[in-house]
Amino acid sequence: MTTTPNTPRRLPDVAFDAAAAARPLDWVGMSNIALPLRVGAGDGEAMTVAASVDVSVDLKDANTRGIHMSRMYLQLQHAFASETVTPAGLRRVLQTLVDSQGGISSAARLVLRYEQLLLRPALASDNAGWKRYPVEIDASLRDGHLHLGLRFAVEYSSTCPASAALSRQLNAERFAEDFAVARPLSTAVVAEWLASERGLAGTPHAQRSRADIHVELRPAFDELPLVAMIDAIEQALATPVQTAVKREDEQAFARLNAENLMFCEDAARRVAAALAVDTRIERFDAQVSHFESLHAHDAVARVSGRGAHD
Repeated sequence: MTTTPNTPRRLPDVAFDAAAAARPLDWVGMSNIALPLRVGAGDGEAMTVAASVDVSVDLKDANTRGIHMSRMYLQLQHAFASETVTPAGLRRVLQTLVDSQGGISSAARLVLRYEQLLLRPALASDNAGWKRYPVEIDASLRDGHLHLGLRFAVEYSSTCPASAALSRQLNAERFAEDFAVARPLSTAVVAEWLASERGLAGTPHAQRSRADIHVELRPAFDELPLVAMIDAIEQALATPVQTAVKREDEQAFARLNAENLMFCEDAARRVAAALAVDTRIERFDAQVSHFESLHAHDAVARVSGRGAHD
């Protein structure tokens, strides 16, 4: 057979060869695809972020050798570049992936990993700074049903209640020592002593900590509630790590830590309480980790439960 310059060249396609050891496969696809994603940033705003994406479909036909990977790759290239990621959008893309396989697949799955950037105001000054949160969206379409999972992490400060109590005891003992000799006491005298170096005999240990959250969502809503859930967790813990910090912000942060002394058990219960009242959540699992400054090991607590029902 001769070809002319305008005749398409026929290329071999071994994907249509018979499959050896024929059997269906649960998932087949690609991992770590680089893609731009348009994601919500709160208050109706959106931004484009760099993402790493895994995509797969099932191979229900036991005798089919392989899936059409290039079709999936091309479908994904611009799927979320201009349209904000939503449950409806995820469902549509997943269905497109199934359809691209020409009947050999019935289910599809996407895992999208990226860092959410949120602009956070300082506690006391007029400054603000960007804060990043690692996020993973796990979406699958099976038998026409959309399943949505969401993972994210929030960093916060935890000050040990036991260490705080021991420090208060040292401060009380030093006060008794310094004022053992009878002398007139006044508010001004005591305030001056408290503000001096002698007024701080011990400090409680505190550390940067992290809450790792996994929720299974009820996909009957228009937007992914990521920013709202991050806000809820930070409000529950009350001591999220800061961005822009002046002296007045640092003092405000010290006050928040004193008002929110937490063992890892306390933090886990706070996280669970915030998630348990959310009607968008089917179930949740959370782990808090306190990266100890006292010990060489970490203190961790895990909690799971279900969201609220309407």
